[in-house]
Amino acid sequence: MIAIGLMCSAVVLFSLLDTSAKWLGQSMNPLQVVFARYVGSMALVLILFNPWTRPGVLRTKRPWLQWGRSLLLLGSTALNFLALRHLQLAETVSIMFATPLLVALASGPLLGEWPGPRRLAAIGVGFIGVLVVTRPGFGSMHPAALLVVLGCISYAFYALATRVLSGHDSSETTMIYSGAAGTLATIPLLPWIWETPTTALPWLLMLAVGVFGGLGHWLLILAHRLAPATVLAPFIYSQIIWMLLLGWLVFDQVPDRWTFVGSGIVIASGLYLLYRERVRHVPEESASARLD
Repeated sequence: MIAIGLMCSAVVLFSLLDTSAKWLGQSMNPLQVVFARYVGSMALVLILFNPWTRPGVLRTKRPWLQWGRSLLLLGSTALNFLALRHLQLAETVSIMFATPLLVALASGPLLGEWPGPRRLAAIGVGFIGVLVVTRPGFGSMHPAALLVVLGCISYAFYALATRVLSGHDSSETTMIYSGAAGTLATIPLLPWIWETPTTALPWLLMLAVGVFGGLGHWLLILAHRLAPATVLAPFIYSQIIWMLLLGWLVFDQVPDRWTFVGSGIVIASGLYLLYRERVRHVPEESASARLD
């Protein structure tokens, strides 16, 4: 129950992060918001764990994979923030919910974890749900939806890289590299994108996006230390509730019926994939118990 509470809290923080990013993106370059997100997150991470209090935390066994994974996360964040300037919160998160489908599809060639026919069918249905949300060719969705699709692909490969790294480096090391890569990559852009806010609220929100992102990922890590991913993953989909509520309260936006239908299809497909994952592991656990 504690792990589920941590997961739900992380989802709320990620919803607040996207809401703040969308609000800031109306008046400043979204890449400046990306910079604020990573600088604030990096500061929070260094307070929680740093080389002085935890010697060796910067040491990684897979440096190239660490930097590559961090840049994939940066790309996903930047694409999402750019898209939020034009799309509703619920629209972006509905497309991003397809990430588990892409992870399951790419796990075969990359990790040797080939999905069976039932899981492949669920993946196909999930992608139909994404098409219902975006409705390509009908002109009802802003072209920025393509940015979210690209961000979803980037995040899927980021998730796969994270799974590989979990067997080599600590989660603290991985978080530090994520913040460092995002900060170092966006600093050179500041002379061309920086717009100094003239009121206090944008400054506060620029600080908040860093806190929301850093604290959200930290709660995510704590949750996965207490419970397996198959137990926690369904609660990720509760984010649609917060995105709908915040979109309505902050921006007075309500998605059309096709966004609801498409997101429902994607969520149902993701939950079925999780169910098949649990079924697949039951025989392994039973065999292990008999051996014990």
